[in-house]
Amino acid sequence: MNLVVVSNRVSRGKPNEPMTGGLAAALLPIVEKSGAIWVGSSGRVRDGNQKEPFAEIEALGAGALAMLDLPAAHYGGYYEGFANSALWPALHSRADLIRASHEDYLSYREVNAFMARALLRFRKADSAFWIQDYHFLALGAELRDLRVTEPIGFFLHTPWPARSVIGGVPHHRELVEAMLAYDLIGFQTEEDCENFLAYAQSDLGLVVHDGVIISRYGRTRAAVFPIGIDPQLFAQLATKASTHPDVSRLRRSLNGEKLAIGVDRLDYSKGLINRIKAFDRMWTLHPSLARTVSLLQIATPSRGAIEAYGNLQSEVARLVSDVNGVHGEVDWTPIRYLNKGFGQAVLAGLYRTAQVGVVTPLQDGMNLVAKEYVAAQNPVDPGVLVLSKFAGASNELDTALLVNPHDIDGMARTIAIALSMPLTERRMRWEAMMAKLRGHTIQQWFADFTDALHESQLDRSELAPVLAEPSLWPLRSASNNTARYH
Repeated sequence: MNLVVVSNRVSRGKPNEPMTGGLAAALLPIVEKSGAIWVGSSGRVRDGNQKEPFAEIEALGAGALAMLDLPAAHYGGYYEGFANSALWPALHSRADLIRASHEDYLSYREVNAFMARALLRFRKADSAFWIQDYHFLALGAELRDLRVTEPIGFFLHTPWPARSVIGGVPHHRELVEAMLAYDLIGFQTEEDCENFLAYAQSDLGLVVHDGVIISRYGRTRAAVFPIGIDPQLFAQLATKASTHPDVSRLRRSLNGEKLAIGVDRLDYSKGLINRIKAFDRMWTLHPSLARTVSLLQIATPSRGAIEAYGNLQSEVARLVSDVNGVHGEVDWTPIRYLNKGFGQAVLAGLYRTAQVGVVTPLQDGMNLVAKEYVAAQNPVDPGVLVLSKFAGASNELDTALLVNPHDIDGMARTIAIALSMPLTERRMRWEAMMAKLRGHTIQQWFADFTDALHESQLDRSELAPVLAEPSLWPLRSASNNTARYH
């Protein structure tokens, strides 16, 4: 199988460079070892009409990266507009933050169509396409419009919300219908998958049986594929990172006190405000913990041009300052707050240094930080994971200390319990979580999905060998490529 993997961005995977997110960290080892071609945005845009989308190609292990310059006229509406101001808040059950214009939707569709045309150059007789995440919900339909009959799979790294929430997204019906052009749609959890199937059955009136949806495209299978990490590799990184200057300086600066760590993108889905309030409450309820434990919060800024993100950055910074002002001493800072990213090698060392990992999103598809923290621990003296029950990872890491991120007092008490947990219990919980990580690795995720994609294509071909008509979509204008949807 000649696998073509598609995502919004690609990562070159340099060990000392900060990762752009969990998706990049997950896909890198797959591309390097499988020989896949990973196609995505270069981060640059181009003006004017391109007859052939420009791609910069470079080797990555056994695979390759193909980086495209996306159309300047549509990138803002596609990325900051529809993808991250309409889809992202809806997928994380924040319907109150949905903001998108009709022009944003058109730009989203245009970029999906642009990417489909670009993918044709990588198409071979034995190709299969694996599309990643919410940026490209409609890409499968665009490929089918171009008469691509090879297997096309899709994996959603975020949650899929209840019908009432996704119904708040403009053009939600068209988008879900577009997704049915995929042979296989993968989700992180059973709840996500069930929500999607319920929408297809109730809102689209389609036949759904045993996870298979029947539409005019044929059969689409929806299934659960929880994404994993390479725990052995991450443990090795953590061991080697002990001598890294950043890790060594952190350990020296602690002066024997304990450390809790949080590592997140600066995003409203991550629960940063509630987390900081929980630490504030903990130091208030347990004054004896002052000077004995601090929080290292790494929060990498993202999507700063979107109002909700700019507001969040200001609010978090102000709250950290307030908490440090109340609880800090001249020689002790309760919260160390960093707005910069670190490469995985350094992060592994920082995780290993911390006695408590705090992963408390309000809503999260999986959250690989939780898994990385566990894998990085010293088996002889492991730390404790405090984990939101609304993160997909909680379904597997059920021996973590699970918390409700909306319950500030409850989180404060749980963090205090984590800090005082005896070694025997810490080892027992850690060993149970490591067993889960070893049984659900990133390699297994890749194999399970690609095997299922091959099977789903066989199922689809039995029902609809060739599409007789091009699309579900509104009429396109052949004369004006900037106004394809009417």
